[in-house]
Amino acid sequence: MRRTTSLVAAAAVTVLALSGCGLSGDALESGGGGSCDSSEKPKDGPIKIGSADFPESSLIAEVYAGALKAKGINASTTDPIGAREAYLKALSDGSVQIVPEYTNSLLTFLDKDAQAKGPDEIYAALLTTVPCDQLALQKSAAEDSNAIVVPKNVADKWQLKTISDLAKHANEVTIAAPAEFRTREQGLVGLKSTYQLTPKSFRPLGNPQAIASALKNGQAQAANIFSTDPAITTNGFVVLKDDKQLFGSDNVVPLIAKKAATPKVQVTLNAVSTKLTTPVLAQMLKQVVVDKKDAKSVAATFLKQNGLA
Repeated sequence: MRRTTSLVAAAAVTVLALSGCGLSGDALESGGGGSCDSSEKPKDGPIKIGSADFPESSLIAEVYAGALKAKGINASTTDPIGAREAYLKALSDGSVQIVPEYTNSLLTFLDKDAQAKGPDEIYAALLTTVPCDQLALQKSAAEDSNAIVVPKNVADKWQLKTISDLAKHANEVTIAAPAEFRTREQGLVGLKSTYQLTPKSFRPLGNPQAIASALKNGQAQAANIFSTDPAITTNGFVVLKDDKQLFGSDNVVPLIAKKAATPKVQVTLNAVSTKLTTPVLAQMLKQVVVDKKDAKSVAATFLKQNGLA
């Protein structure tokens, strides 16, 4: 495990690597943050942590908030904000100072032409793509990628193992997914360009539980569900292999406004990332979604068990 000194060094390297960027354009579309004042120093102050509108994002936000509060930092979570477009806007306009993110999903959102493959290459590309008034801190080992899943009976009937296999049945498939999946590169756009998969129909649904229910009840033959979602094992869904690597490696990473990125905040969040693994995240998410435990309580237990609170 990295010690505090190495975490400080890592934070410093990240700051040095990004403090000079002066990209232009729309921060939410191209990764550019317009004109940034690189001389402005981060300041102590209240920190609000936003999240997307799904349980895992809210859970990670509680982990970040709890870790910061344990170090005497005034931190709190907001209500879930919504899709990436909405919470990145909140980060940009100062409504929140931190959001949990996913490396490849954020990279391809900011740069639709990104070609990076593999966790380290994707993370390196992300560091140079985020808006210049923001920082991507240390990525965790916890990975939660977009996945295309099908019920076991559909997988057996069509002999499905890969997304390429599913593409052969495109004219029979209804895909259930969040509404934004329709226009995302890591969505219907990418399924068409990468797999030549254009489904018979698309069923936009508002939350993971509704998506899993549609799949279970036969209202859809395939769905976009995150790979750590306990609904996969609970319902015996089959995760199709992303054989052409459309979705890539999605490691959990804190995204923070530079104005709030004091060394203490960076070291604290980087320490969380060193402890957060895929099995740990999946187990915590099960406690929240299946066992109906309070996310803040689950986060607090994780922090105590790992010496972070």
